[in-house]
Amino acid sequence: MPTEVALLESRALRAERMVRVDILDKVKSLVMLPDGIHVRTEDVARYFEVSTEVVKKVTQRHRVEMAENGLLLLRGSELRTFHRDMMSLWGGEGDGSHPSYPQATARLTLYTRRTVLNVAMLLRESDIARCVRTYLLDAEGDLRERYDSLDFRVTRIESCLAGVGSALQELGPVLRRMSERFDSLDRKLGVTHEVVGAMSVRLADVAHDVRRVDARMDEVAHRLRELRHGPREG
Repeated sequence: MPTEVALLESRALRAERMVRVDILDKVKSLVMLPDGIHVRTEDVARYFEVSTEVVKKVTQRHRVEMAENGLLLLRGSELRTFHRDMMSLWGGEGDGSHPSYPQATARLTLYTRRTVLNVAMLLRESDIARCVRTYLLDAEGDLRERYDSLDFRVTRIESCLAGVGSALQELGPVLRRMSERFDSLDRKLGVTHEVVGAMSVRLADVAHDVRRVDARMDEVAHRLRELRHGPREG
């Protein structure tokens, strides 16, 4: 895991962590302008509890990096439009008279949450900035621990699956032999069914013959009784 010094020195490491703007409010509430998107240099200085000159120096040294993360410099018509929009959101009359919104006369530097987080990863003279960096590094450590734990569990599952695979390979021949035996039993049962069917037909024929014999025997018995009780002489 990178150290605080590495975070201060490496632009690439800072870029990787620029999405964690949520950490700003975990350390301290960041009061935004009425648009909910921007803050001024004074607001950034107030958040980090340093002078505006300190914030300006950090911004000047790393202006290109901060511009990539939302830093804006407004002048002329853009500045007038922005002032008008802010006053409208604040509920003013658009004349720049709102006491809570002192306006720059020539230019105005604006920071987004990403830009403020960028300042936090560069500002050495602020305890608030150090606290933000600590939160960033701790959050990354927690995430890495969860990842390592998940990776360990996945590795265990993979090792178990490897054992299952070898067991299935050993079981394959056994299953084939059992399948062959079942096929043989199926063939024998088929033959048995054919024999039983033939026997059933034959038994039906025998039963028919028995009934015929019984009928003949009954006829013979009847005739014998008639002979035994033949007509008497007159």
